[in-house]
Amino acid sequence: MKPYSELTREELLELKKDLSAQYHAFQGKDLKLDMSRGKPSVEQLDLSMGMMDVLNSDCDLTCEDGTDCRNYGVLDGIREAKELLGDMIEVPADNIIIYGNSSLNVMYDTISRSMTHGVMGNTPWCKLDKVKFLCPVPGYDRHFAITEYFGIEMVYVPMTEEGPDMDIVEELVSKDESIKGIWCVPKYSNPTGNSYSDQTVRRFARLKPAAADFRIYWDNAYSVHHLYDDDQDNLIEILAECKRAGNPDLAYKFSSTSKISFPGSGIAAVATSHNNLEDIKKQLRMQTIGHDKVNQLRHVRYFKNIHGMVKHMRKHAEILRPKFEAVEAILERELGGLGIGSWTSPKGGYFISFDSMDGCAKDIVAKCKKAGVVMTGAGATYPYGKDPHDSNIRIAPSYPPLQDLITATELFALCVKIVTVNKLLGATK
Repeated sequence: MKPYSELTREELLELKKDLSAQYHAFQGKDLKLDMSRGKPSVEQLDLSMGMMDVLNSDCDLTCEDGTDCRNYGVLDGIREAKELLGDMIEVPADNIIIYGNSSLNVMYDTISRSMTHGVMGNTPWCKLDKVKFLCPVPGYDRHFAITEYFGIEMVYVPMTEEGPDMDIVEELVSKDESIKGIWCVPKYSNPTGNSYSDQTVRRFARLKPAAADFRIYWDNAYSVHHLYDDDQDNLIEILAECKRAGNPDLAYKFSSTSKISFPGSGIAAVATSHNNLEDIKKQLRMQTIGHDKVNQLRHVRYFKNIHGMVKHMRKHAEILRPKFEAVEAILERELGGLGIGSWTSPKGGYFISFDSMDGCAKDIVAKCKKAGVVMTGAGATYPYGKDPHDSNIRIAPSYPPLQDLITATELFALCVKIVTVNKLLGATK
Protein backbone atom coordinates (compact mmCIF):
# COMPACT_ATOMS: atom_id res chain seq x y z
CA MET A 1 0.00 0.00 0.00
CA LYS A 2 1.16 3.51 -0.79
CA PRO A 3 1.77 6.09 1.97
CA TYR A 4 -1.39 7.36 3.62
CA SER A 5 -0.49 10.95 2.76
CA GLU A 6 -0.85 10.08 -0.94
CA LEU A 7 -4.37 8.64 -0.61
CA THR A 8 -7.36 10.57 -1.91
CA ARG A 9 -10.21 11.49 0.42
CA GLU A 10 -12.33 8.75 -1.14
CA GLU A 11 -9.58 6.18 -0.56
CA LEU A 12 -9.21 7.32 3.04
CA LEU A 13 -12.95 6.98 3.64
CA GLU A 14 -12.96 3.47 2.21
CA LEU A 15 -9.93 2.57 4.31
CA LYS A 16 -11.60 3.97 7.42
CA LYS A 17 -14.58 1.71 6.86
CA ASP A 18 -12.38 -1.38 6.64
CA LEU A 19 -10.27 -0.40 9.67
CA SER A 20 -13.39 0.27 11.75
CA ALA A 21 -14.64 -3.25 11.04
CA GLN A 22 -11.31 -4.69 12.17
CA TYR A 23 -11.44 -2.59 15.35
CA HIS A 24 -14.94 -3.78 16.23
CA ALA A 25 -13.69 -7.36 15.86
CA PHE A 26 -10.97 -6.63 18.44
CA GLN A 27 -13.54 -5.09 20.78
CA GLY A 28 -15.48 -8.33 20.60
CA LYS A 29 -12.53 -10.28 22.04
CA ASP A 30 -12.98 -8.65 25.46
CA LEU A 31 -9.22 -8.11 25.85
CA LYS A 32 -7.62 -7.17 29.18
CA LEU A 33 -3.94 -6.70 28.35
CA ASP A 34 -1.41 -4.42 30.05
CA MET A 35 1.66 -2.98 28.30
CA SER A 36 1.93 0.08 30.52
CA ARG A 37 5.12 -0.62 32.51
CA GLY A 38 8.43 -2.30 31.86
CA LYS A 39 7.98 -5.12 34.34
CA PRO A 40 9.65 -8.53 34.16
CA SER A 41 7.24 -11.29 33.21
CA VAL A 42 6.30 -14.15 35.51
CA GLU A 43 8.58 -16.37 33.45
CA GLN A 44 11.48 -13.99 34.11
CA LEU A 45 10.75 -13.84 37.82
CA ASP A 46 10.80 -17.63 37.94
CA LEU A 47 14.43 -17.55 36.78
CA SER A 48 15.54 -16.24 40.18
CA MET A 49 13.54 -18.56 42.43
CA GLY A 50 16.73 -20.42 43.31
CA MET A 51 17.79 -17.31 45.19
CA MET A 52 15.21 -18.21 47.82
CA ASP A 53 17.14 -21.40 48.60
CA VAL A 54 20.70 -20.12 49.00
CA LEU A 55 20.15 -18.96 52.58
CA ASN A 56 18.35 -20.81 55.38
CA SER A 57 18.54 -21.16 59.14
CA ASP A 58 21.48 -23.55 58.85
CA CYS A 59 23.62 -21.21 56.74
CA ASP A 60 26.70 -19.34 57.86
CA LEU A 61 25.74 -15.68 57.39
CA THR A 62 29.25 -14.40 57.87
CA CYS A 63 31.08 -12.44 55.17
CA GLU A 64 34.63 -13.16 54.05
CA ASP A 65 35.91 -10.40 56.35
CA GLY A 66 34.10 -11.86 59.35
CA THR A 67 31.07 -9.52 59.29
CA ASP A 68 27.93 -11.09 60.72
CA CYS A 69 25.24 -10.08 58.21
CA ARG A 70 22.52 -10.59 60.82
CA ASN A 71 23.72 -7.64 62.90
CA TYR A 72 24.06 -3.89 62.62
CA GLY A 73 26.87 -2.21 60.75
CA VAL A 74 28.64 -1.86 57.40
CA LEU A 75 27.25 1.45 56.23
CA ASP A 76 28.32 1.20 52.60
CA GLY A 77 27.63 -2.49 51.89
CA ILE A 78 29.48 -5.76 52.30
CA ARG A 79 32.65 -6.14 50.27
CA GLU A 80 31.39 -9.09 48.22
CA ALA A 81 28.30 -7.17 47.07
CA LYS A 82 30.40 -4.12 46.15
CA GLU A 83 32.63 -6.33 44.04
CA LEU A 84 29.67 -8.01 42.30
CA LEU A 85 27.91 -4.77 41.40
CA GLY A 86 31.24 -3.10 40.66
CA ASP A 87 31.93 -5.73 38.02
CA MET A 88 28.38 -5.31 36.71
CA ILE A 89 28.76 -1.56 36.17
CA GLU A 90 32.51 -1.60 35.45
CA VAL A 91 33.79 0.39 38.42
CA PRO A 92 36.13 -0.48 41.32
CA ALA A 93 34.45 -1.79 44.46
CA ASP A 94 35.97 1.07 46.46
CA ASN A 95 33.89 3.55 44.45
CA ILE A 96 30.53 2.02 45.39
CA ILE A 97 27.92 2.28 48.11
CA ILE A 98 25.37 -0.54 48.26
CA TYR A 99 21.82 0.45 49.11
CA GLY A 100 18.46 -1.28 49.44
CA ASN A 101 16.18 -2.57 46.74
CA SER A 102 15.87 0.28 44.25
CA SER A 103 18.15 2.73 42.47
CA LEU A 104 15.16 5.08 42.20
CA ASN A 105 15.33 5.44 46.00
CA VAL A 106 19.00 6.36 45.71
CA MET A 107 18.32 8.98 43.04
CA TYR A 108 15.52 10.46 45.13
CA ASP A 109 17.83 10.59 48.16
CA THR A 110 20.51 12.27 46.10
CA ILE A 111 18.17 15.01 44.93
CA SER A 112 16.70 15.41 48.42
CA ARG A 113 20.14 15.71 50.04
CA SER A 114 21.16 18.31 47.46
CA MET A 115 18.03 20.31 48.22
CA THR A 116 18.46 20.33 52.00
CA HIS A 117 22.23 20.21 52.50
CA GLY A 118 23.84 21.01 49.19
CA VAL A 119 26.56 19.17 47.29
CA MET A 120 30.09 19.07 48.74
CA GLY A 121 29.76 22.30 50.69
CA ASN A 122 27.83 24.27 48.07
CA THR A 123 24.64 26.17 48.87
CA PRO A 124 21.63 23.91 49.49
CA TRP A 125 19.34 24.11 46.48
CA CYS A 126 16.36 25.01 48.67
CA LYS A 127 18.07 28.34 49.44
CA LEU A 128 18.50 29.27 45.77
CA ASP A 129 16.05 31.37 43.79
CA LYS A 130 15.91 28.87 40.95
CA VAL A 131 17.08 25.30 40.34
CA LYS A 132 16.94 23.67 36.91
CA PHE A 133 17.57 20.18 35.56
CA LEU A 134 18.19 19.08 31.99
CA CYS A 135 15.81 16.37 30.83
CA PRO A 136 16.59 14.50 27.59
CA VAL A 137 13.35 13.70 25.77
CA PRO A 138 11.82 11.28 25.28
CA GLY A 139 12.98 10.01 28.68
CA TYR A 140 12.10 8.18 31.88
CA ASP A 141 8.92 9.41 33.52
CA ARG A 142 10.03 8.63 37.07
CA HIS A 143 13.12 10.83 36.68
CA PHE A 144 10.85 13.67 35.73
CA ALA A 145 8.50 12.89 38.61
CA ILE A 146 11.31 13.25 41.16
CA THR A 147 12.44 16.63 39.88
CA GLU A 148 8.86 17.88 39.60
CA TYR A 149 8.16 16.75 43.17
CA PHE A 150 10.97 18.97 44.46
CA GLY A 151 9.84 21.94 42.40
CA ILE A 152 12.88 21.83 40.12
CA GLU A 153 12.37 23.42 36.71
CA MET A 154 12.85 20.90 33.91
CA VAL A 155 14.49 21.94 30.64
CA TYR A 156 13.96 19.79 27.55
CA VAL A 157 16.96 18.49 25.62
CA PRO A 158 16.14 16.54 22.45
CA MET A 159 17.51 13.01 22.12
CA THR A 160 19.40 11.91 19.02
CA GLU A 161 20.45 8.39 18.00
CA GLU A 162 23.76 9.05 19.79
CA GLY A 163 22.26 10.42 23.02
CA PRO A 164 21.22 13.92 24.15
CA ASP A 165 22.01 16.77 21.74
CA MET A 166 25.38 17.67 23.24
CA ASP A 167 25.62 21.03 21.49
CA ILE A 168 22.58 22.12 23.49
CA VAL A 169 23.79 20.45 26.71
CA GLU A 170 27.21 22.08 26.54
CA GLU A 171 25.80 25.53 25.84
CA LEU A 172 23.16 25.43 28.58
CA VAL A 173 25.42 23.94 31.25
CA SER A 174 28.28 26.36 30.60
CA LYS A 175 26.13 29.49 30.76
CA ASP A 176 23.49 28.86 33.42
CA GLU A 177 24.58 28.37 37.05
CA SER A 178 21.05 27.41 38.05
CA ILE A 179 21.33 24.16 36.04
CA LYS A 180 22.38 21.57 38.63
CA GLY A 181 22.12 18.27 36.80
CA ILE A 182 21.00 16.16 33.88
CA TRP A 183 19.14 12.85 33.81
CA CYS A 184 20.74 10.15 31.65
CA VAL A 185 19.84 6.55 30.83
CA PRO A 186 22.94 5.95 28.73
CA LYS A 187 22.56 2.30 27.73
CA TYR A 188 19.43 0.93 26.07
CA SER A 189 17.71 4.16 27.06
CA ASN A 190 14.18 4.42 28.40
CA PRO A 191 12.19 4.59 26.12
CA THR A 192 14.20 4.58 22.86
CA GLY A 193 16.47 1.63 23.62
CA ASN A 194 19.36 3.56 22.03
CA SER A 195 22.78 3.83 23.67
CA TYR A 196 25.07 6.84 23.90
CA SER A 197 27.95 7.01 21.44
CA ASP A 198 31.59 7.14 22.55
CA GLN A 199 31.74 10.78 21.48
CA THR A 200 28.68 11.64 23.57
CA VAL A 201 30.17 10.04 26.70
CA ARG A 202 33.47 11.88 26.14
CA ARG A 203 31.65 15.19 25.74
CA PHE A 204 29.73 14.54 28.96
CA ALA A 205 32.98 13.91 30.82
CA ARG A 206 34.45 17.16 29.49
CA LEU A 207 31.55 19.44 30.37
CA LYS A 208 32.47 22.76 31.90
CA PRO A 209 29.43 23.59 34.03
CA ALA A 210 28.91 27.08 35.40
CA ALA A 211 27.63 25.46 38.63
CA ALA A 212 30.27 23.86 40.86
CA ASP A 213 27.57 21.49 42.15
CA PHE A 214 26.39 20.33 38.73
CA ARG A 215 26.22 16.54 38.48
CA ILE A 216 25.44 14.02 35.75
CA TYR A 217 22.82 11.53 37.00
CA TRP A 218 23.94 8.45 35.07
CA ASP A 219 21.17 5.87 35.52
CA ASN A 220 22.78 2.72 34.15
CA ALA A 221 19.68 0.60 34.72
CA TYR A 222 20.19 -1.69 31.71
CA SER A 223 23.94 -2.29 31.82
CA VAL A 224 23.69 -6.10 31.39
CA HIS A 225 20.27 -6.27 29.75
CA HIS A 226 21.30 -7.39 26.27
CA LEU A 227 18.99 -9.16 23.85
CA TYR A 228 21.78 -10.76 21.81
CA ASP A 229 25.09 -12.41 22.64
CA ASP A 230 26.73 -11.39 19.39
CA ASP A 231 25.34 -7.89 18.92
CA GLN A 232 25.54 -5.65 21.99
CA ASP A 233 25.98 -1.98 22.76
CA ASN A 234 29.05 -1.11 24.81
CA LEU A 235 29.68 2.20 26.58
CA ILE A 236 32.80 4.03 27.61
CA GLU A 237 32.79 3.98 31.42
CA ILE A 238 31.73 7.47 32.53
CA LEU A 239 33.54 7.74 35.90
CA ALA A 240 36.91 6.77 34.45
CA GLU A 241 36.34 9.14 31.55
CA CYS A 242 35.47 11.99 33.94
CA LYS A 243 38.67 11.32 35.88
CA ARG A 244 40.71 11.37 32.66
CA ALA A 245 39.09 14.66 31.73
CA GLY A 246 39.99 16.26 35.08
CA ASN A 247 36.36 16.15 36.31
CA PRO A 248 36.43 13.27 38.82
CA ASP A 249 33.42 14.51 40.82
CA LEU A 250 31.15 15.25 37.86
CA ALA A 251 28.98 12.11 37.76
CA TYR A 252 26.88 9.82 39.92
CA LYS A 253 26.35 6.36 38.44
CA PHE A 254 23.26 4.45 39.61
CA SER A 255 22.32 0.82 39.14
CA SER A 256 20.39 -2.06 40.67
CA THR A 257 19.43 -5.71 40.24
CA SER A 258 15.71 -4.87 40.11
CA LYS A 259 15.25 -6.47 36.68
CA ILE A 260 17.95 -9.09 37.28
CA SER A 261 16.67 -10.81 40.43
CA PHE A 262 13.34 -9.58 41.87
CA PRO A 263 11.90 -6.06 41.57
CA GLY A 264 11.43 -4.81 45.10
CA SER A 265 13.89 -7.35 46.50
CA GLY A 266 17.09 -6.49 44.70
CA ILE A 267 20.12 -4.46 45.72
CA ALA A 268 21.04 -1.03 44.38
CA ALA A 269 24.22 0.98 44.18
CA VAL A 270 25.68 4.39 43.50
CA ALA A 271 29.20 4.66 42.14
CA THR A 272 31.10 7.92 42.12
CA SER A 273 34.32 9.66 43.18
CA HIS A 274 35.71 9.35 46.71
CA ASN A 275 34.86 13.02 47.35
CA ASN A 276 31.23 12.45 46.41
CA LEU A 277 31.11 9.21 48.41
CA GLU A 278 32.26 10.96 51.56
CA ASP A 279 29.64 13.64 51.01
CA ILE A 280 26.93 10.98 50.64
CA LYS A 281 28.07 9.10 53.73
CA LYS A 282 27.49 12.19 55.88
CA GLN A 283 23.77 11.73 55.23
CA LEU A 284 23.85 7.95 55.38
CA ARG A 285 25.33 7.97 58.88
CA MET A 286 22.24 9.88 60.04
CA GLN A 287 19.79 7.93 57.88
CA THR A 288 20.75 4.31 58.55
CA ILE A 289 23.17 2.01 60.31
CA GLY A 290 23.36 -0.09 57.18
CA HIS A 291 21.15 -1.58 54.50
CA ASP A 292 20.01 -5.20 54.28
CA LYS A 293 23.24 -7.20 54.40
CA VAL A 294 21.42 -10.54 54.39
CA ASN A 295 19.93 -9.69 51.00
CA GLN A 296 23.32 -8.50 49.77
CA LEU A 297 24.81 -11.83 50.85
CA ARG A 298 21.91 -13.69 49.20
CA HIS A 299 22.69 -12.06 45.86
CA VAL A 300 26.40 -12.83 46.15
CA ARG A 301 25.84 -16.46 47.12
CA TYR A 302 23.37 -16.94 44.26
CA PHE A 303 25.24 -15.24 41.40
CA LYS A 304 28.73 -15.90 42.86
CA ASN A 305 30.38 -13.47 40.43
CA ILE A 306 29.83 -11.47 37.26
CA HIS A 307 30.09 -14.64 35.14
CA GLY A 308 27.14 -16.12 37.01
CA MET A 309 25.17 -12.93 36.47
CA VAL A 310 25.96 -12.85 32.74
CA LYS A 311 24.83 -16.48 32.41
CA HIS A 312 21.62 -15.56 34.27
CA MET A 313 20.97 -12.60 31.97
CA ARG A 314 21.23 -14.84 28.91
CA LYS A 315 18.15 -16.64 30.27
CA HIS A 316 16.34 -13.30 30.52
CA ALA A 317 17.33 -12.53 26.93
CA GLU A 318 15.94 -15.85 25.71
CA ILE A 319 12.54 -14.78 27.09
CA LEU A 320 12.66 -11.15 26.00
CA ARG A 321 14.20 -11.49 22.54
CA PRO A 322 11.20 -13.20 20.85
CA LYS A 323 8.91 -10.52 22.29
CA PHE A 324 10.94 -7.63 20.93
CA GLU A 325 11.32 -9.33 17.57
CA ALA A 326 7.57 -10.00 17.42
CA VAL A 327 6.71 -6.35 18.10
CA GLU A 328 9.14 -5.10 15.46
CA ALA A 329 7.95 -7.65 12.90
CA ILE A 330 4.29 -6.66 13.40
CA LEU A 331 5.04 -2.94 13.21
CA GLU A 332 7.00 -3.46 10.00
CA ARG A 333 4.33 -5.70 8.49
CA GLU A 334 1.42 -3.44 9.39
CA LEU A 335 2.93 0.04 9.23
CA GLY A 336 6.06 -0.22 7.12
CA GLY A 337 6.02 2.11 4.11
CA LEU A 338 2.82 3.88 5.16
CA GLY A 339 4.61 6.98 6.45
CA ILE A 340 2.49 7.12 9.59
CA GLY A 341 4.95 6.04 12.26
CA SER A 342 8.54 5.19 13.12
CA TRP A 343 10.05 3.07 15.85
CA THR A 344 13.36 2.07 17.37
CA SER A 345 15.03 -1.36 17.11
CA PRO A 346 16.99 -1.72 20.36
CA LYS A 347 19.60 -4.36 21.11
CA GLY A 348 18.64 -4.48 24.77
CA GLY A 349 16.71 -2.89 27.59
CA TYR A 350 12.97 -2.99 28.13
CA PHE A 351 11.35 -0.61 25.66
CA ILE A 352 10.65 0.32 22.07
CA SER A 353 9.90 3.96 21.31
CA PHE A 354 7.22 4.71 18.73
CA ASP A 355 6.58 8.08 17.08
CA SER A 356 3.26 8.69 15.36
CA MET A 357 2.26 11.65 13.26
CA ASP A 358 2.06 14.83 15.35
CA GLY A 359 -1.15 15.16 17.31
CA CYS A 360 -2.01 11.44 17.32
CA ALA A 361 -0.39 9.77 20.35
CA LYS A 362 -3.08 10.50 22.95
CA ASP A 363 -5.84 9.32 20.64
CA ILE A 364 -3.92 6.12 19.77
CA VAL A 365 -3.40 5.24 23.44
CA ALA A 366 -7.05 6.03 24.25
CA LYS A 367 -8.29 3.90 21.38
CA CYS A 368 -6.12 0.97 22.49
CA LYS A 369 -7.52 1.25 26.00
CA LYS A 370 -11.10 1.30 24.71
CA ALA A 371 -10.40 -2.07 23.06
CA GLY A 372 -8.77 -3.58 26.15
CA VAL A 373 -5.04 -2.82 25.83
CA VAL A 374 -3.46 -0.43 28.35
CA MET A 375 -0.35 1.40 27.09
CA THR A 376 1.97 3.82 28.84
CA GLY A 377 0.19 7.16 28.91
CA ALA A 378 0.95 9.44 25.98
CA GLY A 379 3.15 12.27 27.21
CA ALA A 380 4.69 10.18 29.99
CA THR A 381 8.10 10.31 28.32
CA TYR A 382 8.18 14.11 28.65
CA PRO A 383 8.45 16.37 31.71
CA TYR A 384 5.10 17.34 33.20
CA GLY A 385 3.50 14.67 30.99
CA LYS A 386 3.35 17.12 28.08
CA ASP A 387 4.71 15.97 24.74
CA PRO A 388 4.69 19.15 22.60
CA HIS A 389 4.21 17.06 19.45
CA ASP A 390 1.80 14.52 20.97
CA SER A 391 3.62 11.83 19.02
CA ASN A 392 5.75 9.62 21.31
CA ILE A 393 4.46 6.34 22.74
CA ARG A 394 6.50 3.92 24.84
CA ILE A 395 5.97 0.25 24.02
CA ALA A 396 6.81 -2.15 26.87
CA PRO A 397 7.00 -5.72 25.49
CA SER A 398 8.36 -7.48 28.59
CA TYR A 399 5.39 -8.37 30.79
CA PRO A 400 2.64 -9.95 28.63
CA PRO A 401 2.94 -13.56 27.46
CA LEU A 402 4.10 -13.72 23.84
CA GLN A 403 0.71 -14.49 22.30
CA ASP A 404 -0.97 -11.70 24.28
CA LEU A 405 1.81 -9.34 23.21
CA ILE A 406 1.24 -10.25 19.55
CA THR A 407 -2.48 -9.52 19.92
CA ALA A 408 -1.81 -6.23 21.72
CA THR A 409 0.70 -5.08 19.11
CA GLU A 410 -1.66 -5.92 16.25
CA LEU A 411 -4.34 -3.84 17.96
CA PHE A 412 -1.85 -1.03 18.53
CA ALA A 413 -0.89 -0.95 14.85
CA LEU A 414 -4.57 -0.91 13.91
CA CYS A 415 -5.22 2.02 16.24
CA VAL A 416 -2.29 3.92 14.71
CA LYS A 417 -3.90 3.45 11.29
CA ILE A 418 -7.37 4.52 12.45
CA VAL A 419 -6.24 7.64 14.29
CA THR A 420 -3.97 8.68 11.42
CA VAL A 421 -6.73 8.24 8.85
CA ASN A 422 -9.09 10.33 10.98
CA LYS A 423 -6.46 13.05 11.25
CA LEU A 424 -5.83 13.08 7.52
CA LEU A 425 -9.56 13.18 6.82
CA GLY A 426 -9.91 16.11 9.19
CA ALA A 427 -7.18 17.93 7.31
CA THR A 428 -8.87 17.37 3.93
CA LYS A 429 -12.28 18.80 4.79
